[in-house]
Amino acid sequence: MHSITRLYGLGLTPGKLRGLQRICNPNGTLTMVATDQNSSMISMMKKATGTEPTYGEIADAKVMLSRALAPHCSGLLVDGYYGYASTVSAYAVPPGTGILIRVEKSGATKNAAGAPCGENEPGWSVAKIKRCGADAVKLLAQFEPTEFDSAEKNFEFTRQTYEQCIEHDILFLLEPLHFAFNGDDPKSDTVLKRKPATVIDSAKILSRFCDIYKTEFPGTYGYESDAVQMDNLKRLNDACTKPWVLLSAGVKYDEYKKQVEMAMKAGCSGILGGRAFWTEFFTFKTPAERQHFAEADCATRVKELDAIVKSGTPWFAKYGYTMDDLQHVRAGEGWHARYSGGTAGGPAGKVDPNAVY
Repeated sequence: MHSITRLYGLGLTPGKLRGLQRICNPNGTLTMVATDQNSSMISMMKKATGTEPTYGEIADAKVMLSRALAPHCSGLLVDGYYGYASTVSAYAVPPGTGILIRVEKSGATKNAAGAPCGENEPGWSVAKIKRCGADAVKLLAQFEPTEFDSAEKNFEFTRQTYEQCIEHDILFLLEPLHFAFNGDDPKSDTVLKRKPATVIDSAKILSRFCDIYKTEFPGTYGYESDAVQMDNLKRLNDACTKPWVLLSAGVKYDEYKKQVEMAMKAGCSGILGGRAFWTEFFTFKTPAERQHFAEADCATRVKELDAIVKSGTPWFAKYGYTMDDLQHVRAGEGWHARYSGGTAGGPAGKVDPNAVY
C-alpha cells in the first residue's frame, strides 16, 4: 500500500485528483480540445458572413463543435461567457468527457510596451467555475520573462489563481504564451529567435504554479531544424515540474500533428488544441455545412491525434508513479476531518482539530 500523503505533497488533493481523472484518458494521457477562443471565432464568423455574429449564433457554433468533438476527446475546454451553460444544457458533452473552463478575460489590457496583462473575465471567478460543476480551471497568462512589467503582473495573476484553485480544491491548468512587444513584428527574427528560450524559461518559472502545464512548441515550424527542436523539447520537459500538454497556437493541422509526434517522444503527456482542429469550420456559411465539416474532418483530426497522444507519458509518470501504484494508495483514518478543501491541513496549512469542514 502507498500513503495518500505523498499525493498531498504533490498538491494532488481529492478534488484536484478527481478533476485530473475526469479530463484524462484511461492510461493517464490527455487528449483535450479547446473551443474557448472567443475573439478569433468572432473574427472568423464576421469574415465568413460579412456581419457581426449575435450572442446566440456564437453559442450555437460552440455547441455544434462541442457535440461533434467531445465524444472523441478526454477533456473539452470552454469559456463561461458563451459556452459552458449552453453546452451543458444542450447535452453536447457526454458524461465520460471532462470539462475545463477558462477564467481569464478574452483580450488582455496592454501596457506601454504593448505587453498583455491578464485579468479575470468580468463577473467570473474560480469559485464560480467550481460551483457550476466543471472539472478544471484554465488560465491564459501571456508571459515574456524579458518584459519585466508584464512578467511581474502576470506572475502575480497566475499565483493568485493557483492559490484560489487550492482553496477550492479544483484542478488548475496554466497556459503561458510568448508575445512580441516594443513594436517588434511577431514574425521577425528577433521574436522567432527568442521564442524557444521564452517557452523554456517560462516553464522553469511558472510550471510549479499549476497542476497541468499547457505550453507552446519551443520553436517555429520551418525555422529551426528538427534536431534543434527535439533538443528544445527535451529541455522543456526537464524544465516542467508538472505534467505538460502541447497547445496548437493557431498552426495548421498537419504542422500541429508533427509537433505532437515530436512532443510525445520528449515526455509530453497530451494536447490541448483548438484552431488546428476546427479553423475551417467558420469558412462555411450554412449550419448544415459547418455541422458536416465538424462531424467529419474535425472529428477525424481529433481521433488521429488521440492515437498519437496515447503513446505519450502518463501524467503520473512525471511523479514516478505507475497506475498500479495509484491503485494501491490509501488515506489514513480520519482524513475527512482533516480535509478542508484544497489543502490536507486546512487554509494556509493550519489545522483546527475542532473544526467541522
